[in-house]
Amino acid sequence: MQAVREAAEILRDDATALMPTLLKDCQQIDWIYNPLEYAWAPHEEWIRRFAGNGAKTLQVGMNPGHGMGNTGVPFGCPEQVRDFLKIRDLEVHHPSPAHPKRVVHGLECPKPEVSGRRIWSFLATHYDSPEAVSEDIYIVNHCPLWMFNQAGQNITPDKLTGAAARQLKKICDQHLRTVVSEMGITRVIGVGRYAQRQAAELFDEIEVDWVPHPSPASPFANRNGGADWRAAFATALGL
Repeated sequence: MQAVREAAEILRDDATALMPTLLKDCQQIDWIYNPLEYAWAPHEEWIRRFAGNGAKTLQVGMNPGHGMGNTGVPFGCPEQVRDFLKIRDLEVHHPSPAHPKRVVHGLECPKPEVSGRRIWSFLATHYDSPEAVSEDIYIVNHCPLWMFNQAGQNITPDKLTGAAARQLKKICDQHLRTVVSEMGITRVIGVGRYAQRQAAELFDEIEVDWVPHPSPASPFANRNGGADWRAAFATALGL
């Protein structure tokens, strides 16, 4: 869908332009990567193949982690992106400068992302193909930036304060509004409370719900071997 692609391009460019100011103003962060920039090719493929298939439910994450940081795909656990989504053989550049503990390997990255594996492996068991998933569900992140401190620890957008952080939220909100409008989304599901709150601030006319985040740092997501999280995810999706 051309309008979704164009919205992602605007988000990409505006976020990149803001990065120097974020690094200057937000003491919590020392490094920023923008996967929409260096992993644009697989992200564009994600939009091209899956944004225009009729999904009316939008699943919204907070910001990239290891998965999207390597693949450009939201919650894009590399093995799931290659094997289920069949997004392969596309160039991913190396962010510069690069943190030595956050090396980007691209689509061939051997390290899985647990959150993305949990989401996509669940969807793969309930749908025949990724195209079938995209007839019901599309996925975006609210913020496109992968941020960390000098030690390489993830710093999430909810930890940022100040004028630059408010500007980042503004451009992220506009992107989310555009995706919802252009795709005719009727329901938004925030993955975690932060994503739910961002969507709830923006939309009164459509349903905004949430699912617990599948992060391995979440006790609920790990409980009973992940069965409790899978049950909650299934309930939220109506599966």
